Amino acid sequence: VEISALYKLPVNYSITSGDEKGYFIIHSSNGIIRTSKNLKLEDFPVNFKVQATDSSNAAIFNDVEVKVEVMDENNFPPVFPSSLLEERLPENSPATQIVQLKAQDNDTGRNGFLTYGILNGHGLKFRINETTGILYSTAPFDYEEEPTEYQVVVYAEDDGIPEKKRGYCTVVIKITD
Repeated sequence: VEISALYKLPVNYSITSGDEKGYFIIHSSNGIIRTSKNLKLEDFPVNFKVQATDSSNAAIFNDVEVKVEVMDENNFPPVFPSSLLEERLPENSPATQIVQLKAQDNDTGRNGFLTYGILNGHGLKFRINETTGILYSTAPFDYEEEPTEYQVVVYAEDDGIPEKKRGYCTVVIKITD
């Protein structure tokens, strides 16, 4: 009786095209791809071809295309020019625009795309347009019967990856007689 063992023949891996700037290296025997230098966001995405070749017969091979995208880090939170604003609003004013808030974010792309919200709207007395940052009152105020000062905490939030970041601004609204 003859017993034969099956041996797995080694495969050689190589990057054959598409990585002109030399960002990647591949381990020839296990196929693990690594970066070879710091990545420049503006050079991506990169598509390159990897070839797996039978080590005993170079005519036996297969190719696969690898696409690498680089995601920019969300480095900066949104920042308002001032963290505290004071606005006056005459009593008995109808629902009205109070102030337009504008934050800056030094990130690019979705990491710098901002939306606005209110942490405390004192019930439903205030609202903010999430796109424009305009803060509104929603009803008239009575100087004699209601508080004469409100502190509304507004935030700007980016659409960052992997997590969103926020910046805050307090708007002190003084109701005038």
